[in-house]
Amino acid sequence: MSKALFAGSFDPVHLGHLDIIRRASKTFDEVVVAVTVNLAKKNMFSVEEREAMLRQLVADLPNVSVERIDGLRSDYVNAHGITVDLRSLRSGTDLDYEMPVQQMFADMYENAETLVMFTSPQYSHISSNQVRQVYSLGGDVSKMVHPDTLKFMNEKFNK
Repeated sequence: MSKALFAGSFDPVHLGHLDIIRRASKTFDEVVVAVTVNLAKKNMFSVEEREAMLRQLVADLPNVSVERIDGLRSDYVNAHGITVDLRSLRSGTDLDYEMPVQQMFADMYENAETLVMFTSPQYSHISSNQVRQVYSLGGDVSKMVHPDTLKFMNEKFNK
């Protein structure tokens, strides 16, 4: 049985994330989408809000669950029977960032492999940072996020 982990900050969840999650749900028996805690980032949403957002957005995918990771991703992978650490790439810049991180984690995994899924071209320009920046400046992000994500954003910031 294949059990994949797709971990990230998801702040906020955008269409590129959902593309990977939906495609992964067709590829793996089980997909765990894990919201990670990154103390170095200034987040738009709390971890709990991001978990709730993701749960709503993947509710129609029976083999997808949403969890939280407070510590090392490798500890979670080893403790929860994860067989695939799924990473997504939009560009060479992502590869330059992901490769050394994944090489470090590969030594820490007991029974998991890292696999990369490329973001579909129509979403490859979207990042959470861009969504936050455009939104905070009053721009239209409706082509970058799911309508439910935009609703979360508007409710949080009373727009």
